[in-house]
Amino acid sequence: MTITGLSLIALTACKKSFIERVPTATVSIDVLYKTDKDFQDAVAGCYAILQTQYLNFWVFGDLPADDIQEDIPNHFEHTAVEQFTVNDRTAILESTWMNYYKLISRTNSVLAKIEGKDAAVITNKDRHIGEAKFMRALAYFDLVRIYGDVPAITTEVTVAESYKSGRAKVDNIYNDIIIKDLLDAEAKLPVKYSGVDVGRATKGAAKALLGKVYLTRKDFAKAETKLQEVTTLGYSLLPNYKDLWDYTKNEHHSEYIFDIEFEEGIQEGSSYTHQFVPAWLTLTDYYGIKGGQAQSDGASTTGFYAAFDPSDKRRDINVQYGLTINGVYTPIPTTQIQASKSYSMKYITPVASSNDSRANWKVIRYADVLLMYAEALNENGKTGLAQDQLNLVHVRAGLSAYSGLNQTDAREKIYLERRLELCLEGHRWFDLVRTGRALATMQPAGMKAHQTIFPIPLSQIQIINNPTIFPQNPGY
Repeated sequence: MTITGLSLIALTACKKSFIERVPTATVSIDVLYKTDKDFQDAVAGCYAILQTQYLNFWVFGDLPADDIQEDIPNHFEHTAVEQFTVNDRTAILESTWMNYYKLISRTNSVLAKIEGKDAAVITNKDRHIGEAKFMRALAYFDLVRIYGDVPAITTEVTVAESYKSGRAKVDNIYNDIIIKDLLDAEAKLPVKYSGVDVGRATKGAAKALLGKVYLTRKDFAKAETKLQEVTTLGYSLLPNYKDLWDYTKNEHHSEYIFDIEFEEGIQEGSSYTHQFVPAWLTLTDYYGIKGGQAQSDGASTTGFYAAFDPSDKRRDINVQYGLTINGVYTPIPTTQIQASKSYSMKYITPVASSNDSRANWKVIRYADVLLMYAEALNENGKTGLAQDQLNLVHVRAGLSAYSGLNQTDAREKIYLERRLELCLEGHRWFDLVRTGRALATMQPAGMKAHQTIFPIPLSQIQIINNPTIFPQNPGY
């Protein structure tokens, strides 16, 4: 990570409402927005909220699906998400809602304050606008995928105004905010950065996210065009899948597009390593994971393990059931009742103190783009070209290239490749939902038809207290 000072920016305090209100027209706030550095710091404060929110993104993107399970009975919220018994009082739903609207409030503030500024003074004006719009689009994209209809707030508002903000339709949020923001962001953001700015949102990140948005909306023509543009920006797959998860190497490599950035040793580390490592002392000692309680989350299902070809190089990264030391394999003991019985290697790295891991969260990487591009090409009837993109990822995993696929076969192979390539990176559940396979896949685990989205937090229903403009999602 090279973006500096993310957690040092605190523009406003959190209110007990669904929108973080930024006080307007006050000297103390206005004085923050005078120089280019002021806006750069304000944008850094937006990234800081992504750091907070994405620590739990796997709960929404992976846990409800078929590849990850909760092995620890007293992790009650996780069990509720996994078993589809979550309700509107579940705490993570409220914290997630608050985090995203805090981010939206901060980006709205940046955009409002920068609008009339002289570009000769605010020398990176376009970049600041592009970053703010990228993050606002990402926030709304996550919100509509998690909750469905949500309030569409694009300006600074008072508390009284926020109480009158009803839930806007998902289609309107896509068309009026997400897509427009990303189109503007891709036009304003640079292709790459240098020095301490590496890790900020780029033109490639905006295009890749917009391609994912179009794919989610089933606009395959626009998805194909946008994702093809990403392939012209100099990205390439790392030769070795394992290197993606080797944190001793440069994380800003050729496959990097956009991560949630963390850095150890300066109070900017993540909790991913402690979150996803089993509470088995032999294992944590072996990997040098110190300073905190292992949480044993992110265990793999047996069905996920079985989905791998035995020669797939990704299998041992995604699923481990024990530890091999000096050629001797030991499974995680069944006596370790607070230890998950399997784990992913994706976030395993030495950690010196509690929740201070160097491990990032990969929001979008190039393999994801190639597989989305393959999907769009295939849905547009270009199966041969789709097969070529699919094979770039498939062969990297040590497998023989596909040949002669028809459209139906290619579709299923692409879905499978995304599953094997991107596990525990926040994609599987949203892939199942957007492709219409969630209910058929997860009904045996207790899913009901309405549970493609989560309930609106009860606290927000009570704050607005107007079911005409702010109803609960059906079924909850």
